[in-house]
Amino acid sequence: MSEKGYELAERGAWISIAAYIVLSLFKLLTGAFANSEALRADGLNNFTDIIASITVLIGLKISKKPRDENHPYGHSRAENVASLMASFIMLLIGMQVLYEAVHSIFAAKEQTPDLLAAWAALAAAIIMLIVYLYNQRLAKQLNSQALKAVAKDNLSDALVSIGAIVGIVGAQFGLPWLDPLAAFFVGLIIMKTAIDIFKEASHLLTDGFDEEKLLEYKQVIESVPGVKSVRDLKARMQGNHILLDVTVKVDPSLSVIKSHFIADQIEEMMEDLHKVRSTFVHIEPDVKEKSSQ
Repeated sequence: MSEKGYELAERGAWISIAAYIVLSLFKLLTGAFANSEALRADGLNNFTDIIASITVLIGLKISKKPRDENHPYGHSRAENVASLMASFIMLLIGMQVLYEAVHSIFAAKEQTPDLLAAWAALAAAIIMLIVYLYNQRLAKQLNSQALKAVAKDNLSDALVSIGAIVGIVGAQFGLPWLDPLAAFFVGLIIMKTAIDIFKEASHLLTDGFDEEKLLEYKQVIESVPGVKSVRDLKARMQGNHILLDVTVKVDPSLSVIKSHFIADQIEEMMEDLHKVRSTFVHIEPDVKEKSSQ
């Protein structure tokens, strides 16, 4: 990611932080005033989202540091580490929300929350949907894993607020237990989002890669003139960068210059077609072809 790209990603994180600060205070105060467990749970969720977004922001700042002796590939994996830490924070909060919701349900709450809480949740849902759309578009544009995690969190927050609305409005019809029940589902959504972010971040940190993409890469490489076959192909993510290692077989009678030209063509095609900026090509002679001749 370029310097400009990191600046845009950081802007997305800052927008999320600002939105969460305003909404968390708004929901916690309104939830207390309107006596809504669901809105208070939603506000607590947003408060922890502030911490998660700050973690992502720190990860982005570390990621843009240049290479050094201890990090020859750069620091871009700090994005994935930041996403992993954000998932832990969200998971803990989700567990806390679930505990409080279950306690409220079994406490047989009888007081109905004020309808003001539903309007507050609706306003929050609209704001978070706007923030989600902005960060989602930016994450795709920059291919930023950390910003994708932020966008997922934004969407889950919008859904959480919608769930809170259902519980609050339902409580108006003589079913006060719907409000803490909505808070319970808020906790489930928080935990599911945290688990999804954890799975993706841990998958990338352990050098996992999409097999379908590898198949696409192989087909492109095999189409390069002079490539007899692809012997080995591996890829991994370094932050938002794809590092590709490929071993191809070529005619053993080719000169070093022609073999090098084939390697250059592979690198160019992978960058043009799949935006892979780092392709390491190893050339091997197609010995079987030579022996059959």
